Amino acid sequence: MIGRIAIGICIACILLAAVFLLAPLLVIVGTSFSPTPVFDLPSGDLSLRWYARIGRLDGFWPALLLTLEIAALSTFAALVLGTLAAIGIQRGRLPGTDLLTALLVSPLMLPGLVIGIALLQFFRMAGLTAAHPALLLAHLIITLPYVARTMLAGLSRFDFTLIDAARCLGCSFPAAITKVMVPALAPAFFTAGFFAFLASFDNYPISIFLTDARTKTLPIKLLQYIEEAPDPTLAALSTLILAATLLLLLLGEKFVGLNRMAGTGD
Repeated sequence: MIGRIAIGICIACILLAAVFLLAPLLVIVGTSFSPTPVFDLPSGDLSLRWYARIGRLDGFWPALLLTLEIAALSTFAALVLGTLAAIGIQRGRLPGTDLLTALLVSPLMLPGLVIGIALLQFFRMAGLTAAHPALLLAHLIITLPYVARTMLAGLSRFDFTLIDAARCLGCSFPAAITKVMVPALAPAFFTAGFFAFLASFDNYPISIFLTDARTKTLPIKLLQYIEEAPDPTLAALSTLILAATLLLLLLGEKFVGLNRMAGTGD
């Protein structure tokens, strides 16, 4: 009896925590359909006028394309470098592998503002003043830990003797990697790329130090819109971003499975 009560209390706490976390998102979604030009929940008719206005926001398309470009490039580079680093740590006989692992994930332990200021000073000392390459390098730094940790977890369950078996059957080493390792680690690649892309796409505290007047990512443009002309268009844009994230999760569930993405599946 006591056990059932304890389980019921735990479930109730989980539900309350979920409601507490999701309630602000539901408010944003509701506000995006407001018929009035203020941040207010609709009390009568719903309106899609703010969704139609998104494309007409000043500087929206350049900011969106820049954000997608930086996120895609940094995620791809992080997948390559993070996987190689994970293989080196997992299979190499290097001293201090625990220290190397801690260094790889250290950007996750520091506040974004601290990293942004440090990178700004470092890039200035190195003579890197262009915003685009500075943003790309900075986003690579913040996406690499997601990839490295995920690939380390995936490689810990991978049997490397399968590569030797494939080579004994006539496959070259690159062919054994692409035909054996890559398919087996597909869930880890998807999970690492998913979180790395979102971390780059949504990053603000680091990007704010490395942009200029003509090179701004979408999160920074959103803050500018809030300061200049706040209206439900921002709620509509946030709702679309939320919908895109949910779509990616659904695709992950369909092709990979949320259990395998979370590292709890077989």
